[in-house]
Amino acid sequence: MRIGIVRFPGSNCDQDCYRAVEEGIGAEAVYLWHKSHDLQACDAIILPGGFSYGDHLRAGAIARFSPIMREVTGFAGAGGPVLGICNGFQILCEAGLLPGALVRNRSLRFRSHCVRVRVERTDTPFTSAYGAGDVLEMPIAHGEGQYVAGGTELRRLEDDGRVVFRYVDERGAVTEEANPNGSIHNIAGICDEGRRVVGLMPHPERAASKLLGTDGLEVFRSLLREALAGTGAGSSASAGAAHGESEPAGVGVR
Repeated sequence: MRIGIVRFPGSNCDQDCYRAVEEGIGAEAVYLWHKSHDLQACDAIILPGGFSYGDHLRAGAIARFSPIMREVTGFAGAGGPVLGICNGFQILCEAGLLPGALVRNRSLRFRSHCVRVRVERTDTPFTSAYGAGDVLEMPIAHGEGQYVAGGTELRRLEDDGRVVFRYVDERGAVTEEANPNGSIHNIAGICDEGRRVVGLMPHPERAASKLLGTDGLEVFRSLLREALAGTGAGSSASAGAAHGESEPAGVGVR
């Protein structure tokens, strides 16, 4: 299995993702430069954390216009699995691949510490190796991690079961104290309607080793599980995008 990791100017979690893939699950990881139009026949794509383009304007606002995002959009549209972590989540929202937006933390301060999240859904390519209700400990590191969405949008997310991760306390309970950034409904991660595109603010790649903890490792193992089960659409999606068979709608202004 080949997993592509997009590198934007300002990405700083790309190497962590690379190690989580190569050393954590023994799959092949390749870097995809932001100016490229070649997804290198990858079976899944990861948009890593960091400060793409220095977070100018707002986090993810410029990265959404990178040439590689045209290919990522087409890949996702063809059913390819796409994961956005922290800044990657922000980029997916800015690009319209996920609903809502990430804004300044309620405290107006950068938050960098471990949090607990509860697995709400196991029917995505990145959570199938977990059990519903599993409580995980992973670090966060963000200044714009407060997830917001309009009332109709939020109801649709909840009604359709598209909240994938939620901030909780050590007992697995949703509390205000467990919410590190003020995200509405304690939302830590969501997926798109097809359940193939997932974004989350915590960093599973920083909890994917014996030294740092392994609660995030199943995010990557889930991809292998799907590939072995023969249910992945990544290979066909990347092949179609590489040959121009799946023309993305483009990344325009929302």
